Amino acid sequence: MLARSLADIADPGAALIVVGGTLLATLLRCGIGDTGAALVSLRRLVLRRRFSAARLRAQLAGHVQDLQRDGVIRSQASESGDAEFDEATRALVAARSLGPLRSAHLAHKRRRTERTMRAVRTFNQAADLSPVLGLAGTLVSLTQLPQGGAASSAGGDFTGAISMAVLTTLYGLLLGNMVFAPLSRLVARRAAQEERARQSVYDWLEQQAALGLPRMPLPEARPVQRARPAAEVAPAPVKADAGADKAAGEDA
Repeated sequence: MLARSLADIADPGAALIVVGGTLLATLLRCGIGDTGAALVSLRRLVLRRRFSAARLRAQLAGHVQDLQRDGVIRSQASESGDAEFDEATRALVAARSLGPLRSAHLAHKRRRTERTMRAVRTFNQAADLSPVLGLAGTLVSLTQLPQGGAASSAGGDFTGAISMAVLTTLYGLLLGNMVFAPLSRLVARRAAQEERARQSVYDWLEQQAALGLPRMPLPEARPVQRARPAAEVAPAPVKADAGADKAAGEDA
C-alpha cells in the first residue's frame, strides 16, 4: 500500500525541475566556494567519524607525559593524526612557550567557524529556493494544459499537467523543509559539538604543557623606602626683605 502511494507521487519530470533547478539556483546565488564548503560538510557528516575528545586525549597522553618528564625543550611534537593539535604541539615545541599553541588553536578555530558558516548559509539558501522552484515547476506544468479545457484534451494531458503542477509544489516544500533545512541545522549542531569537545582537549593540553615549560626566576624584591612624614621635615628659613626693613627705619 505504501509502495503504491509512493509510486503514485513519483514523477521524474517534476523531480528534475525542482531538484535540478534548486541546485542550479543555489550554485548561482552562493557561488562555487560556498557550494563546495557545503558539499565538504555533507561528506564529513556521512563519511567522517565523529570527533571524540576522549580518543584524542588518549592519543596525546604519551606526548603529555614526555612534556612533564623531559620538559618542552627535549620533547618531540606529537603525531596524533589530528592536524590542528599536531600543528599546535609542533609550534609549542619550536617556540617553547604557550603563545604559538594558542595562536595555532585560534587559527584553526576561525577556519572551522568560517567553513561551517558558509555551509550553513548555502543550505539555508537551498531551503529557501526549493519552494520557489516548486512554484516555477507548477507554472511550467500549467503551460502544458491543452487548449479548450478538459473536454478537448486527449490522452489525459489535462490530468497529467495538473498532477505535475501539484507534485512540483509538493516536491519543493518537501525538499526545502525536510532535506535542506534539517541539513543546515545538523551541520551547525555537529560543528558546535565538535568545537566544545576540541576546546576541552585544548584546555587540558594547555594546562599539562604549562607544567613542562621552563620557569623564569622571579626578580629580587628591592626594599621600599618609607616616605618621611610632613611634620618631620624642617621648614626652610625665611629671608627678610631688605627693602621692607629700610622703609620701616625711615618711618621710625
